[in-house]
Amino acid sequence: MLVHICCSVDSHFFLQRLKKEFPDEELTGFFYDPNIHPYSEYRLRLLDVQRSCDILGVKLIEGEYDFKRWLESVRGYENEPEKGRRCEICFDKRLEVSAKKAKELGEKRLTTTLLTSPKKSKEQLKEAGEKIAKRYDLEFVSVDFRKNGGTQEQFKMAKEAKLYHQNYCGCIYALSKQREEQERLATELFSPLSNRTLPSSIEEKTELYEKRIELEKRDIDYKIVREKFLNYRLLRAFVKRDKKVIPSYFLSYSTLKRNYTRGKIEYKRGSFYYLNKEEIRFVLLEDFNKKIDKDYKNIKELIYNPPSFKEEINLRKNPYELSPVIVIEDIKSLDLKYEIYCDAKLYQDVRENLVIL
Repeated sequence: MLVHICCSVDSHFFLQRLKKEFPDEELTGFFYDPNIHPYSEYRLRLLDVQRSCDILGVKLIEGEYDFKRWLESVRGYENEPEKGRRCEICFDKRLEVSAKKAKELGEKRLTTTLLTSPKKSKEQLKEAGEKIAKRYDLEFVSVDFRKNGGTQEQFKMAKEAKLYHQNYCGCIYALSKQREEQERLATELFSPLSNRTLPSSIEEKTELYEKRIELEKRDIDYKIVREKFLNYRLLRAFVKRDKKVIPSYFLSYSTLKRNYTRGKIEYKRGSFYYLNKEEIRFVLLEDFNKKIDKDYKNIKELIYNPPSFKEEINLRKNPYELSPVIVIEDIKSLDLKYEIYCDAKLYQDVRENLVIL
């Protein structure tokens, strides 16, 4: 039987139940999910599915990530609600490709782990699966593992297996709508120019789950611990001196009350130049290099290859400070006027940490 797989939280439970229901079947997993966006999230989910299939002894095949063709297939249905027409098209596309793969492999049966997802319509999936399977002379196995406490058992299994539990369905449209309703920033949809790993980003999660696999290979016991914290994303920022934009680098957690202010340097203390507005501090690149033991030649180099998040935060007076700290290359005169623009977002978030036991 070919089993289309959407994510490890669904598949880990689904595959085990399938083994019990169909003990004589050899199961083959097929990860085909071009709807998942961004690609980094796709890779993270695939990583976790591979681990799950290894644990369960199920062969896994990865399908093509043909995201552009998926976008074309749902064009015009971007604003459809969850379980609406866009989802039907998405199911059809993924099940069609899965059916082709099943036929290619000589399988007789086809099913999908989407059937066990609480956010999906079993009726939609059953109708689409049976229609497509019939065209390829396959049997679509429509099982209901949600009933009789199945969903609760599924999440319990996922927690015990320390699986990656994503917090959105997968596609860019569902993500945008969900974040809008939650009044949350869709941070999954943007990446820093520097490609630096940011707190609670997909990249940070991927590093954590890759490290988890390495710990398991070395038989090291660990726990994944979740913590609430105040996260930060800088969207846009610049500094003008006498109405001309100058090279600048804003340290993380730099915020302004109304995004914009202007003023003059009031005094210097140690390595910092203090503006007379909003507790803004400038630090010269030369002094910044000394503080973090780096050798940046200019601000551009700093922007595209910044220090680690932790190194940067250590420059602040205390971990709760939100005043702008800005690196610039020079201070030509204390009498010049500065304009500062900083559009940044602070928001409550949750991150995961690996704790070795």
